Amino acid sequence: MDLGLRDARAVVVGGGRGMGLATARCLADDGARVAVVARTAADLDRATDDLARRGSPDALGLVADACDEQRIEQVFAELGERWGGELNILINTAGPDVQGSFDELTDEQWRRAIDQGAMGMVHAVRAALPLLRNAQWARIVNFSAQSTQRQSTVLAAYTAAKAMVNSVSKNLSLLLAPDEILVNVVSPGSVASEALTGWARSIGVDGDDPYRLMGAITEHFGHPAHLPRAGLPDEVGAVAAFLASRRNSYMTGANVNVDGGSDFL
Repeated sequence: MDLGLRDARAVVVGGGRGMGLATARCLADDGARVAVVARTAADLDRATDDLARRGSPDALGLVADACDEQRIEQVFAELGERWGGELNILINTAGPDVQGSFDELTDEQWRRAIDQGAMGMVHAVRAALPLLRNAQWARIVNFSAQSTQRQSTVLAAYTAAKAMVNSVSKNLSLLLAPDEILVNVVSPGSVASEALTGWARSIGVDGDDPYRLMGAITEHFGHPAHLPRAGLPDEVGAVAAFLASRRNSYMTGANVNVDGGSDFL
């Protein structure tokens, strides 16, 4: 399916690895001009080489922590100069690295979770809005998590941050509707991310096998899906790419689960 992304200007915050990189790849495969923003230069070097091979010859990598509002403003100012003051697509995939139950978490961990999981998205959207409004068409896709709908006690702060993403995104979809800028959320379920596969290996499970990975998730967290396997980053990236594309012309304010059916259990 042609998503209408040829020469579209796209930014993926958190695009250096995992689901962010998978999403950037989907955009590049369809001919978009992709810039990825991440904290690690080595990840960005690998990502931009990959994206260039896939169809984004001028792929860019910009080192920035989304929690650093001033740096994020610099990133989008630089992209505005490079891309004629226009941006078609903003995708925010970064999430917090905080785990723990409510009675374990410190105030510092709560603040870090909100900063990483929600305020980074706020910074990016705020900096990108003038460029998005200048473009002929524009889309925003923010990554949340299926755990906002199906709680886990070990993800108290993580889930709270992602719930903020849901609320802000819904508000943005209302605010930006008159500009015809579509804002949607993707909520992955149990996906074979580096963090999850690494956890599986640490307990002696082959994390690269999505069926065995789902078995471990079911046993340790009690969160199975209807499908008997974990999801793959590329499967999430494909949904995000559609939401970010011109083929999505009337969906806004939606929260799309990519979770193997676990929302229905």
